[in-house]
Amino acid sequence: MKDFIAISDFSALEIQSMLDLAKKLKKEYVDRGNPPLLKGKVLAMIFQKPSLRTRVSFDMAMRHLGGDALYLSPAEIGLGKRESIADVARVLSGYVDAIMARVFEHTHVIELAKWSSIPVINGLSDYNHPCQGMADALTIQEKFGTLKGINISYVGDGNNVAVSLMHISALLGAKFSIASPEGFEIKPFAVDVGKRLAQQSGSKIDFMRDPHQAVKGAHVIYTDTWTSMGQEEETKIREQVFPPYQMNAALVSEADPEVIVMHCLPAHRGQEITDEVADGPHSVLFRQAHNRLHAQKAILARLFGAA
Repeated sequence: MKDFIAISDFSALEIQSMLDLAKKLKKEYVDRGNPPLLKGKVLAMIFQKPSLRTRVSFDMAMRHLGGDALYLSPAEIGLGKRESIADVARVLSGYVDAIMARVFEHTHVIELAKWSSIPVINGLSDYNHPCQGMADALTIQEKFGTLKGINISYVGDGNNVAVSLMHISALLGAKFSIASPEGFEIKPFAVDVGKRLAQQSGSKIDFMRDPHQAVKGAHVIYTDTWTSMGQEEETKIREQVFPPYQMNAALVSEADPEVIVMHCLPAHRGQEITDEVADGPHSVLFRQAHNRLHAQKAILARLFGAA
């Protein structure tokens, strides 16, 4: 396991093993603190996009495991502009022990991994968000014990978060449904990967327009912002298209009585999700955010061969 670029790069057994490790590390941290598995290790964190959760959770993950993290801002790196990606990868390979990159273009993280001799972690790209997918699966398993047979419904834009949620759902045997407006569906390549994973696990993936149809019987309802970073010029159009896909109390009431509501944050309250739902009894938004820390500790420990 050299890199962590996409959920679909791994088998169901490998992903579940990392999730089990995340549960163990989380319990250890709560009970007595984690052992210094990564003592002396340094993670370089490259950011093209700002993020509260990605920066703090990776920094604290390294600290919890005895290592350290180094933040590299867009101005310091200029990835692919000030300096070629290949050169950045090879320079950092001689300074630090691993790289986490939060980028606009997925090809950038792929190229970093190609030229780097140290592990590379995809902290988010325009294609997927695998670290978020791991935290999501951990949160779902804490509630239901498994993803196998669980009905997971995503409502809204078929973005990078939806891709990783679809892939980990399909890989681990959950039934995945997504309702998106026309023109805002998950990209065909990602769908093809999801269908392949679902075929292997016996899972099922459904695509539809009607959010009410999607949430019927759902154990998990998930949504995300209508406009992601880099899509700001589409904001006005998206604000006209997405209101029927809002996560509100009426929509949640159509799901399973024990449903959990998820959102990767940051949330634009009053748009894709209401305060009533985000702060309501079904919400696991902040448990989900906190689980980024523990899921990423497991990813880091495995990449370093420390657990």
